[in-house]
Amino acid sequence: MLCRLSVRWLQPRPALQLRGLGPPVVPAPTGGAKPSALPLWAVASVSAVGPSGAGGWYEALATSAPVQGAEDVLLFAHTASGLPWWGSILLTTVALRGAVTLPLAAYQHYILAKVENLQPEIKNIARHLNQDVAVRANQLGWSKRAARLTYLKTMRRLVSELYVRDNCHPFKATVLVWIQLPMWIFVSVALRNFSTGATHSEGFSIQEQLATGGVLWFPDLTALDSTWILPVSIGVINLLIVEIFALQKIGMSRFQTYITYFVRALSVLMIPVAATVPSSIVLYWLCSSLMGLSQNLLLRSPRFRQLCRIPLTKSDSDTPYKDLFAAFYTKFISRK
Repeated sequence: MLCRLSVRWLQPRPALQLRGLGPPVVPAPTGGAKPSALPLWAVASVSAVGPSGAGGWYEALATSAPVQGAEDVLLFAHTASGLPWWGSILLTTVALRGAVTLPLAAYQHYILAKVENLQPEIKNIARHLNQDVAVRANQLGWSKRAARLTYLKTMRRLVSELYVRDNCHPFKATVLVWIQLPMWIFVSVALRNFSTGATHSEGFSIQEQLATGGVLWFPDLTALDSTWILPVSIGVINLLIVEIFALQKIGMSRFQTYITYFVRALSVLMIPVAATVPSSIVLYWLCSSLMGLSQNLLLRSPRFRQLCRIPLTKSDSDTPYKDLFAAFYTKFISRK
């Protein structure tokens, strides 16, 4: 099996053609090419497994139209800006997060604020409905189970009517996740294609460009970050985002508490995962997390919320950053 995979990996690849970037390009001879700094499994896993093998799903993803679109966006940012690849990755991340996820995040807060403002009305309806169902149960001799089912069914219908009336169904707040997560995956896979030499541009391998397109302690964006600075930074920033979310929630439900612990564990797990992928991908993850942190802080600003026409809620504060610092200090620094 290993021999068959090795033979396939060593076979010459056909000419590649980037979308809109000119005629097909034949890969340069490998005689003087820089050897990959990635582990063998990281390079071979993408192309060594055929469509019918265990890695067929990844090969289909790596050559899919959304990933190709992400590659085009990265190439356009690099060509148009003239920046080195680390700067192009940073620019692309800021542009995508600013143009796509920030408006969606503002819309998410808009929906959640309207849902929060409905809670007093929902509680009032629940109280009156509970009394009405109790009276009807006594009159008609309903069992406790029948009365409970009637209450839940009627309450569900009334709450849905409120959501329709105010156009704020909570499912709309999940649009951000359905857009942001696939975009994160597509850009990550596009950078992996670049880092493993799966794409060429104008006769010069993008893998070779990335090999000299880094900065500071990671000059080679195709190599792993042996210092672990980037992976650990990702974990720390993601944990900080989780804690900011947890600090602004008072009296979380058991489900929300479990979700918070799960995301914390996922943030820690991302550290060893990030240490096994090319630095180009880790740099993108780090920039994305930094933008996520900035986005969370920005959406706490009363002026920005007013600019986005996010309704005022009972939980809003005139001094959100001061309150956040005080809560963080109390939970992590001053506790005895």
